[in-house]
Amino acid sequence: MWRWISGVMLLWCGYGAAVCPVWSQAKAEKEMASLSAQIKRWDNAYWKEGVSEVNDEVYDQLHGRLTQWQRCFGSEPSEEKLPNLTGSVKHPVAHTGVHKVASKEALRQWMLARQHLWMQPKVDGVAVTLVYRDGKLAQAISRGDGLKGEDWTDKVRLIPSVPQKLTGKLANSVLQGELFWLSDNHVQRQMGGMNARAKVAGAMMRQKDNALSNKLGVFIWAWPDGPKEMHTSLAELSQAGFTLSARYTLPADAVDAVEKQRAAWHVTALPFATDGIVVRSENEPAGEDWLPGEGSWVVAWKYPPAAQVAEVSDIHFSVGRTGKISVVAALEPVQLDDKQVQRVSLGSVERWQGLDIAPGDQIQISLAGQGIPRFDKVLWRGSDRHKPEPPAPRYHSLSCFYASPECMEQFFARLTWLSSKQVLDIDGLGESGWRTLWQAHHFEHLFSWLLLTQAQLQAVPGFSSARGLALWHRFNLVREKPFIRWLMALGVPMSQSSLKAMGDISWQKMSGRNAKDWQTLPGTGEEKARQIINWLHAPQIDVLAKWLAEQHINGF
Repeated sequence: MWRWISGVMLLWCGYGAAVCPVWSQAKAEKEMASLSAQIKRWDNAYWKEGVSEVNDEVYDQLHGRLTQWQRCFGSEPSEEKLPNLTGSVKHPVAHTGVHKVASKEALRQWMLARQHLWMQPKVDGVAVTLVYRDGKLAQAISRGDGLKGEDWTDKVRLIPSVPQKLTGKLANSVLQGELFWLSDNHVQRQMGGMNARAKVAGAMMRQKDNALSNKLGVFIWAWPDGPKEMHTSLAELSQAGFTLSARYTLPADAVDAVEKQRAAWHVTALPFATDGIVVRSENEPAGEDWLPGEGSWVVAWKYPPAAQVAEVSDIHFSVGRTGKISVVAALEPVQLDDKQVQRVSLGSVERWQGLDIAPGDQIQISLAGQGIPRFDKVLWRGSDRHKPEPPAPRYHSLSCFYASPECMEQFFARLTWLSSKQVLDIDGLGESGWRTLWQAHHFEHLFSWLLLTQAQLQAVPGFSSARGLALWHRFNLVREKPFIRWLMALGVPMSQSSLKAMGDISWQKMSGRNAKDWQTLPGTGEEKARQIINWLHAPQIDVLAKWLAEQHINGF
């Protein structure tokens, strides 16, 4: 239900304030109809089959984007209707759902107006009502539309973590909570949601299955019409077997404490997946007054989305140092964790063509290791599909050692590689620095910069005199680098382990090796040996090797 409510209520933060697309009315209507149809397909899969094809953050973002488009083009957002749910069992107390705050400051304002506050992890699962009568579990009801849901009683009775008998005040009670997928040491920041909610939904939609039931837990987050004080409520729940509620419900005395705990739960090993923190007040109205969407005494502050929806604004092609052509999607800027992302790699031309991505498409991106943006999947394709033509495949591992108009991209990729730490280690000189240097002196080939004088380097527009002097010193030190580093700078088709295994060797000795000699090195078979020999005897490599010899570079 909250997937639907949040989609209706939430204006996607990264797009809600954006300018409207520059479309004709006809195109706008076509795009809106296409995206609306996709959202309906996701709704049907989620509600009827228990399959979550996109995570909630991505769903909310695209739903918000559709709402924005509708407002841009004078179309009133249509009244969303849930798929035809089969639930007909009335909840004794309605599910209100949880409103979301977007920031710490918004949470602070909400907390200032309320007292007796507590915080809980926002457990990522499927909501349920548990009804106990005369000490026994009488009913278990899915959330459904918040007022009515499906009868899950038989299925919930199979879940070992749900107590079947209660005593005391809980003997006749209505409890609301979350059925979740049990996890061992789940760290949300590292592992994400792992599709936990869809697993639970799928399990509850199947016939009786003891194996799946054993993998489900329950977290009680509300006891409507229960004890007024949270301390008393938690003690009763814990004694009855709902131990997680007491363990993970803490006083929320100040917004700073909530922020700190939110961050801690994000990186702490927990028995369930979470997607944020919930703050609630003890001062709840009577259960008969609860209504969907009107839980003013509870809010959620979600974690930064693990994935974002991004609109592709353009497709770019880049030529790497080996001549490989890579495809990069330029994006309308989106915030992902603490990074603003404006581009993401799509891999090779072949992969891009297989993915069928064009400007205007909506894709899902996330952060891979070390915070690098990663393409996940295409969410929705625009109706107008104009894809650029990739460059002709004329580049290869032996092209563009010289600066010619058609070679500049690969040429600068080669220069950037040779100045990197693992090759010649020319500190402080990346691609932009090489471009600045070349603009000033238009040096001819990959190593011509070795001839630049101190005066020339200090006079480069865009470089300070001090930077030019430091660069001149580094260029001089580079001359003393080991021979294998210079081979790497030339682009020799060998791994570092193979280069090291050669031992003390020179260009003359390398040139005299035959295929069998090369195959004695680690990881070098017939094909690799052939590549090395072809590279050694290529005319352009021979010319550069002789030039380096004239400069008295080690090994040449």
